[in-house]
Amino acid sequence: PPTVPPPPGPPARGSLSLHRAYLRSPLGLLRLGQLALGAAFWVTVAAHKYEGAAHFALFAAVLVWLLTLALFGLSLLGRWELVPWLGSRWLLTNLVHDLALGLGLYAAATGIMGHKAKQRSFCNLPGYSQHCLYSAYLSASICGGITACLYLFSGLYCLSRRCQDQRDII
Repeated sequence: PPTVPPPPGPPARGSLSLHRAYLRSPLGLLRLGQLALGAAFWVTVAAHKYEGAAHFALFAAVLVWLLTLALFGLSLLGRWELVPWLGSRWLLTNLVHDLALGLGLYAAATGIMGHKAKQRSFCNLPGYSQHCLYSAYLSASICGGITACLYLFSGLYCLSRRCQDQRDII
């Protein structure tokens, strides 16, 4: 089968420059929100004592956050063609990242943190004098839920572009 050339990036210049059209696109704005709320999720979990399944939630959040940062950086610089095999399928790469990794792992992490918050709901009572992780777990769960929704929206955006036979992310 013939190979499909990668979608065109911004015009090549001697030095790196920002792909401003991507930054103003719905996908670029969603990526910024994913990065901000994803960082809030994993910083909230990492800043407090955690145990058990929260280790997986933290691992999942950091993994997805780093991959999102890489996608955002390559897209912002218009250098996705430098990624072997994935660069020629950049829209599909973003789609799979958003729906399989982003939505899937953040939904699992949100469920874990929500369950942990429910387990700690007893310490939210007035007069409880011990250190309470309820608010930290609840905050992480809320950030994770909103982040999962942002991944759903960006995945649907990429899917709609793919269904319209468009090959570029913007």
